[in-house]
Amino acid sequence: MPRTITVGLDGSPESRAAAEWAAREAELRGLPVKLVQVWEPVPEPMAQAPLLGAETHQHWTERIPRESAEGLRLRHPGVEVTTEQLTGRPAEALVNAAEDADMLILGSRGLGGVGGFLVGSVGLAVVAHARRPVVLVRAGEQAADEHEMDPAGIPSAATGFRPVVLGLDIAGPDEALIGFAFEAAARRSVPLRVVHAWNPPPYYAYGMALEPAVEREMAKGDATILSEVLRPWRQKYPDVEVVEQADFGSPSLLLIDASREASLVVVGRRIRRSSVGAHIGTVTHAVLHHSTAPVAIVAHD
Repeated sequence: MPRTITVGLDGSPESRAAAEWAAREAELRGLPVKLVQVWEPVPEPMAQAPLLGAETHQHWTERIPRESAEGLRLRHPGVEVTTEQLTGRPAEALVNAAEDADMLILGSRGLGGVGGFLVGSVGLAVVAHARRPVVLVRAGEQAADEHEMDPAGIPSAATGFRPVVLGLDIAGPDEALIGFAFEAAARRSVPLRVVHAWNPPPYYAYGMALEPAVEREMAKGDATILSEVLRPWRQKYPDVEVVEQADFGSPSLLLIDASREASLVVVGRRIRRSSVGAHIGTVTHAVLHHSTAPVAIVAHD
């Protein structure tokens, strides 16, 4: 089966931004884009209502995907774009669609002046269950937003990409997560900023803080471990400049801060096989809601 970049499309500004981002990513990867629209059947009495009749159904299942695909083909002539209509519950259908894709791209409403994402229930459910990488893109995301400032201090598609940021837990580094981030940086010809942080234990709240010298020694130890984890990846991707950051503090806050100067933030989600069910993780959850750059969530063991 051919590899694709799949987009969850519903006609909203969020999903249109996701489709644009997917087309740009497809150009970098040399892959086709598939626009997937999920139609969730409504109860029969509602389906017979004038506003939900056959004309409305046809608009959603035919016109929106067709027009979106035509627009992408015009703006990205080198990218093959196809469409597919699915029926069922949106989250479940999108998770199934992601199984046959390189990655799944979803749109998410931005939080206006606050920055970051407003992730809905469907987006969270997909992130929590998809085994393939999922990328969330804010409404209004522009190509220039991924690029460095020009001499006038304005992001411009004529300049290079901003760095890729990877959030990494050195206690359980996963090859799929690290490899995804290195590939993203290599395709964009940008540095990869790897962020690891050690969060203070709960008893810090009760005034039992460590001595500064102990904190520095622990941070130094984490920096050494981080360098060892990344050593084989530096050798595998010699053209990727790696910036290592091992700090004492909140991983969520450090990653959110780093997102302001990033083209993409990459975080992980550990796959659970217990009766507890799917889980996103507190750091990834916080980054999802507050990152100002697109966020890629990579599921791993």
